[in-house]
Amino acid sequence: MSEPLTFYQQEKKRFEEQRDLLRKKIHIFSILRLGLFLLTFLAVYYAYPNKQLLAVVFISSIVGFVFLVLRYQSLVAARKLCEQLIRINEIEIDALNGEYSSLPEGAEFIDSKHFYSNDIDLFGKGSFFQYMNRTATTAGRSALAALLLENDPYQIVSRQEVIKELSEKVNWRQRFMALAKMVRVEVDHTTIISWIHGYKSFLPSIMTYLPFVFTSASILFTVLLIFNLVSVFLLVIWFFIGLFITFPYFQRINHLYLDAGLIKDTFKQYHSLLQEIENLPIKSTLALNEQDKIKSSKKKASSIFKEFSKILDAFDQRNNMLFGILGNGFFLWDIRQTSKIDAWVKTYQFQVENWFEVIAYFDAQISLSNYAYNHRDHDYPEIIQNDFVIDAVGLGHPLLDKKIRIDNDFSIQKKDFHITTGANMAGKSTFLRTISLGLVMANIGLPVCAKKMRYSPIKLITSMRTSDSLAEESSYFYAEIMRLKFIVEQMEQEKYFIILDEILKGTNSKDKAIGSRKFVEKLVKSGSTGIIATHDLSLCDIEKIYPQIHNQYFDAKIKNEELFFDYKLKDGICTNMNASFLLKKMDII
Repeated sequence: MSEPLTFYQQEKKRFEEQRDLLRKKIHIFSILRLGLFLLTFLAVYYAYPNKQLLAVVFISSIVGFVFLVLRYQSLVAARKLCEQLIRINEIEIDALNGEYSSLPEGAEFIDSKHFYSNDIDLFGKGSFFQYMNRTATTAGRSALAALLLENDPYQIVSRQEVIKELSEKVNWRQRFMALAKMVRVEVDHTTIISWIHGYKSFLPSIMTYLPFVFTSASILFTVLLIFNLVSVFLLVIWFFIGLFITFPYFQRINHLYLDAGLIKDTFKQYHSLLQEIENLPIKSTLALNEQDKIKSSKKKASSIFKEFSKILDAFDQRNNMLFGILGNGFFLWDIRQTSKIDAWVKTYQFQVENWFEVIAYFDAQISLSNYAYNHRDHDYPEIIQNDFVIDAVGLGHPLLDKKIRIDNDFSIQKKDFHITTGANMAGKSTFLRTISLGLVMANIGLPVCAKKMRYSPIKLITSMRTSDSLAEESSYFYAEIMRLKFIVEQMEQEKYFIILDEILKGTNSKDKAIGSRKFVEKLVKSGSTGIIATHDLSLCDIEKIYPQIHNQYFDAKIKNEELFFDYKLKDGICTNMNASFLLKKMDII
């Protein structure tokens, strides 16, 4: 298979050619419809004296017109699908070139109280979520965010299998996304599930059968009227009886119709997505388990959704005033469709949620698989159970341009704690976020931005960004203390990989040095594993006391009155700082 960028460029060109061809066909069928209309008009004019010939003309014209309309609609749908596929490939081309600012940021998922969400640019502008998210449904977007926030280091190998398999099914992934984007839904899945779970029928049971009986009688009376066996008056009376039967339920049916109008597009969208999932050939265990959830019924879930979509479409016919009046008068149309909705909801009320979850699962997995396909130079971590937590070669941050990105080798054993020092802008914070994001990616089954990585699964917890809160009347220092308290409480329940960046910034230097030292000592004595970045060189002295402590640093050098960073991680303690140099360089002092 070709390189991702080349593949997307070729696909974009291919779909553009298909779209242009479809536009020509659509134009031809538009002309044919007009031609058929004119031809029918002429045929009726010349065939008028002959009733048999006139009937043949009418029937032939109707059949021909229906065929042309259906074919036209099919071509329009195919063109829209092509346009979506073109846009999907354009997005991938832009993303691979570093332009993804138009994609959703996912800022709504930022949680300052989460284990790491607020610290590692997971969500928000320029975030990892914005870069890799390709979900096409609101449910899928939430499912993807939930995976990133899950902090679950289990089933990694099984998750990797799903991503590896789906990453090679590029055409299936793009078709799924395109179909989902073709329908614009008005309400999300949670609202629909809530509506279905809370749905209560208001029709008596007899109304299940009455529309059929009433419609049969209406047809019978119409036939009898044609043969002059009954009077028009009887049919008029029967019409008003139908309206009289419908009237007591009219207001509640109107309310149901408004609700149905909001959800019908979602079912149109989702039945095609379910069909794509049902037809997906897949072997990985986790994906098969999800696929089985929509195959367990007597009917396929896609058929069940399509059935409900058709019911809602038929219900929408009441919006035509003439049909609404005649339909209710002669066929009890509103009652008929309401009964069908009642029966569908009653049958599938407690299965729908599972089917929505399956769509959300695959929608989220498509984003992960798309990322894996786009970054085939990344490595799926080898899962190990030995003394190492992380043993990585060429580890880098995936959002940095790989042409200029500086990667680092990094290893850390269980119960070890690394103290990282370095000058301002030397790369400490970026390195901490690289490690953090690498762990998150590994835990959800993604390949990580490294040449090679071995990994003993562990949960992550960080303290890198803390802010005060006027609303909660908490100071910056208090917020820091509460964050550290949260970390300690979580450590008592489970093992975590702990990443800290310059803790206790909200107090004076001496107090900070004492407090930081005591906190790191507590972490070491508890057998915790992790990294702390600091400017406080006195903290590095702990290495002499505890063999679990290792000092590492990022250097800064001044060459020819210019500041130079190599962004390479080294063993030892940083001795070169740059604050005074920068202040002097910029004529501040």
